[in-house]
Amino acid sequence: MLLIPCPWCGPRDEAEFHYGGQAHVAYPENPAALSDEEWARYLFFRDNPKGRFAERWNHTAGCRRWFNAVRNTATNEIEAGEVTA
Repeated sequence: MLLIPCPWCGPRDEAEFHYGGQAHVAYPENPAALSDEEWARYLFFRDNPKGRFAERWNHTAGCRRWFNAVRNTATNEIEAGEVTA
C-alpha cells in the first residue's frame, strides 16, 4: 500500500487518488502554431527517470484538490505534497 500525503487531508491510501502525470509541464504559448509532431511531443512525451520525480495528484475520494508531490520512482517513497492552484 502506498500512502500519499495530501497537503489538506494528511496521508491517505493511494486508492483515494488519481495520478495526473508529470508536474511542471508548461502549456505551449501558441498551440495553434505547433506542427502535429510538436503537439504530439507535448501531449505524449514525458520524462521517465529513475529516482526523484515531480508528479501531479488529485485527491478524488477526499478534498478533490490537485497538488504536486515528489516521488522516488525506484522506492515509491513520496515526499510531502506541494500546494498548487
